Amino acid sequence: MLTSKERATLRAMANTIETIGQIGKDGITENVIKQVEEALAARQLVKYRVLENSMLTAREAAFALCEATDSESVQIIGTRFVLYRPDPDEPLI
Repeated sequence: MLTSKERATLRAMANTIETIGQIGKDGITENVIKQVEEALAARQLVKYRVLENSMLTAREAAFALCEATDSESVQIIGTRFVLYRPDPDEPLI
């Protein structure tokens, strides 16, 4: 569980990163979960976008991916959300 100061630090870091993936009309599939897993392993902090033709909201997609990837939701704004999973050896915060 992130503290409010840790969350604020991660939100500031997320402002500068690019959106690296999209959730489309198929929703959360095994391929999406695998892609998010790989991105979290490489970067720890990732930003995704939910397309308008998706049946999920950004909040629903973020929480579903948090459960599937054992990560935490940092920020949800509009159609974008940020996930964080610390590296056991070298966490960002």
